[in-house]
Amino acid sequence: MNTKLLIPAIAAVLCALPFLGLDSYQLHLIIMILIWSFVYTSWSIMGRFGLVSLGHGAFMAMGGYVTALAWNELGISPWLSVPGAMILAGALALLIGYPCFRFRITGHYFALVTLALAEVVRQVLVATRDTTGGALGYTPESHGAGGSLYALQSDDRLIFYFVALIVWIIGILIWRAVDQSMSYYALEAISEDEDASAAVGVQVTKEKLKVTVLSAMMTAFAGALYCQYQMFISPSTIGGIGLSLQIVFGVVVGGIYSTLGPTIGAVITLMLAEFLRIWMGTGVVCITEKVCLNLAGMPLFVYGIMLVLFIIFLPKGIAGACADQWLAFKSNRKVNT
Repeated sequence: MNTKLLIPAIAAVLCALPFLGLDSYQLHLIIMILIWSFVYTSWSIMGRFGLVSLGHGAFMAMGGYVTALAWNELGISPWLSVPGAMILAGALALLIGYPCFRFRITGHYFALVTLALAEVVRQVLVATRDTTGGALGYTPESHGAGGSLYALQSDDRLIFYFVALIVWIIGILIWRAVDQSMSYYALEAISEDEDASAAVGVQVTKEKLKVTVLSAMMTAFAGALYCQYQMFISPSTIGGIGLSLQIVFGVVVGGIYSTLGPTIGAVITLMLAEFLRIWMGTGVVCITEKVCLNLAGMPLFVYGIMLVLFIIFLPKGIAGACADQWLAFKSNRKVNT
């Protein structure tokens, strides 16, 4: 399916949406979808080449917490701390990725290493509660009523809407840039056969590190943007294993090999999360007056079931399935004519 015209058309519709009478809640929901679309795009940039990371929650948490702590503790503007957080996330990805790629730790072993990374970062955030607020979360200090450009804060959701829209577009452009680079062909070859790729001169470790560091830095930026918009972060909302699994679920459902796949995945996961939140309320559902069930973990359970079903029946995700149907339709049309 040709997305050269589809993506600009979607962007144009999104530009017009705020002026069509959306209320504050609907605007908030779209902002969250755009931010998470960028997160999912960041993950899929490396995930589609077989580099399955279950630790991107660590990079997102690093972006959010470094930005918030630098502002609260040192008075450093997010204009400086956000690039710093991205550099730190890239350095952490390099530190974890180099020994893994150098010593051929791939597949599910690499996934387990990144899974451990997410949990280590979460435990550090919880353990340093005197500084980070621990499991209770952390709130960046407000720079004043109405917001501040210096602090990258605003009470006007319309401003954050267009910021999130621009960030979403940037994510799509980065995806396209990777697609059009020589690294794309190198990574495609590596995902098929590392030994054969190395034999023909592909620098396997270097190419893997490049895309991993890029993905980590993008995810850290998304974490910082999430922090500045929500003005609250916690290990459960911006980091940890649960968040990392949600990212993988969203990308697989939407379509890991499609430009718009992560965006479709973000729409589905956010709408599903809102439905479950409204349906469950406090998380306790009473069947009778005396029999009540605690469904606090229901979202992760639903994500897990849907992930298994999509891997079995729609391995290319919704976007991939639609693309295959479109190609089949065009082929049948040519045959009939």
